[in-house]
Amino acid sequence: MSHLPIDAADAFAELGRITPGETNLDDVLQRVAELTKRVMPTPVEVSVTLVRDGTGHTAAFTDNLARDMDERQYARGHGPCLDASIGGDVVSVSDLAAEDRWPDWAERGTKAGVGSSMSIGLPIQDAIVGALNVYAPTPHALDDDDTLSVLQTFAAYAAVALANAHLYDSTATLARQMQEAMAGRAAIEQAKGIIMAERRCTPDDAFKILSKVSQDSNRKVRDVAQALVDRAAKAPNA
Repeated sequence: MSHLPIDAADAFAELGRITPGETNLDDVLQRVAELTKRVMPTPVEVSVTLVRDGTGHTAAFTDNLARDMDERQYARGHGPCLDASIGGDVVSVSDLAAEDRWPDWAERGTKAGVGSSMSIGLPIQDAIVGALNVYAPTPHALDDDDTLSVLQTFAAYAAVALANAHLYDSTATLARQMQEAMAGRAAIEQAKGIIMAERRCTPDDAFKILSKVSQDSNRKVRDVAQALVDRAAKAPNA
């Protein structure tokens, strides 16, 4: 892939324009990875690691090389991106050929053409942590203070964007669940009314009848109720 640099301020501004309500989480993560790649003054490949319940996965990447470097760590249960994710730290590997903390991973990375890497922890929320991972083809490509400063600042923006996107996703899921619950409740109340009219019984007795049918048919009460409402709606046309 071609390396198209972008000014750091422009990259931060573009990231800040991400609207969680208009952009799904996958798209946010992919834009984070792509902007990080473009903001770097040297050719790099970038990935975003998310760790949930101790299990890591690569949620976005700019090239298969970055994804493969991540997945080798997940398979072994250790490595710089996992350490950065869990500890919220900056984990730098200046020269993979001389790396002795994760020798197997470093050796395979060297053979794949990776010379150095840096992973910056992204604390998103209690249940999910992550890291922004940068892989360069030459040793010591990420060592200077300016590069570290840019990546740390960008990672802070990325963490906020990720947190906002995740919050929106969680809120949207909750709203959908509430809507489904309200619809189910409405069907149950309608079904109770139908049973009360047919059986001349109380609301409690009508609900007991619904519950009995639910247990006997191994179906949810709301599904039994909806079926009864649907059948009643079709009855006049039968």
